[in-house]
Amino acid sequence: MRIAYVINSVEGGGAALPVPAITGVLRAHGAEVEVFALTRRDGRAVPAMEESGLEVHVRPGAEKDHLAAFRWLSREMRRWRPDFIWTSLTRATLLGQIVGQRMGVPVVSWQHAAYLKPANRVLLQARQASSALWVADSYSVMALTAKRLGVGSDRLSLWPLFAADPNAPLAKPWRPGEPVRLGSLGRLHPVKGYDVLITALARLRADGFGPLPPFEVAIAGEGDERQRLQAMIDAAGLTKVALVGFTPEPREFLAGLHLYLQPSRSEGLCIAAHEAMQAGLPTLVSAVGELPHSVVDGETGLVTPPGDPEALAAALVKLLSNPGRLEGMGRAARGRVLDRFGAAAFEEAGAAILERL
Repeated sequence: MRIAYVINSVEGGGAALPVPAITGVLRAHGAEVEVFALTRRDGRAVPAMEESGLEVHVRPGAEKDHLAAFRWLSREMRRWRPDFIWTSLTRATLLGQIVGQRMGVPVVSWQHAAYLKPANRVLLQARQASSALWVADSYSVMALTAKRLGVGSDRLSLWPLFAADPNAPLAKPWRPGEPVRLGSLGRLHPVKGYDVLITALARLRADGFGPLPPFEVAIAGEGDERQRLQAMIDAAGLTKVALVGFTPEPREFLAGLHLYLQPSRSEGLCIAAHEAMQAGLPTLVSAVGELPHSVVDGETGLVTPPGDPEALAAALVKLLSNPGRLEGMGRAARGRVLDRFGAAAFEEAGAAILERL
């Protein structure tokens, strides 16, 4: 079985991050897979894909030249002659559906995000029948896909996009006398809610919430929001908050923290937060996507409403006021994610979808 895996871009994160693991399962069960990216962006996902043995084809184009992207994808699909076109994210899905219809090739489409832009939602609703199978990356997105796109259960499958690794590096527990290290992994985009986090941290500094231990915050990622977020940090005088840029070693970054933060306005599964739990970190997350189902409030972390800096600041005070408790919460978080997202379950879900195809 030849599967063309069509993706929006090969930037370092988001939907591109799990491609080696996804295609690894498909290939282990007999499929031949190649990746076709509609644009490069930063290209940081390419090395991991190539190291896994994937052939990666990247179009030298932009993000808005849809006609040119359609023509390129049409040529590539005619050349490679796939049995299935597997699409990831809205642009790739819409173009892949059109190409698939013209060639008579069935299309399989991921649904990742809990949020869709209004225009994308309308287009996907109108064209949902063009995909033979929809694959949700989490329980929450599966329910949303059935509701908002009207996809029936006969064309909807679940493949949670996280395979927990028991051998991942573990975070070292906080010890008295050292600063509490907080951090987050994600692109600098409004959906990640880093402006909400900075506002909450500014309130901690300004409002005097009582004695808190010294702490520092590192946000690892790149994106168009960098300049605005840095201006907010500078205006608030947050000298212990740093935008550290893209990290090629996310596991090592997480292992250096004591508490993980995910203040997103919207998420699907959110791989980064689950990787943090895998590293033995408690997490402070927004109640979006799969996060409130994975994080047990008060046991493995805390959950706050999205876009609410007051609630986020209060939760930070609660956790920072007793940093000795973080170690136990992190152990509970690791146990939960290993139990819920084991590697065997990840492979079994992918193999079931391949069998269905």
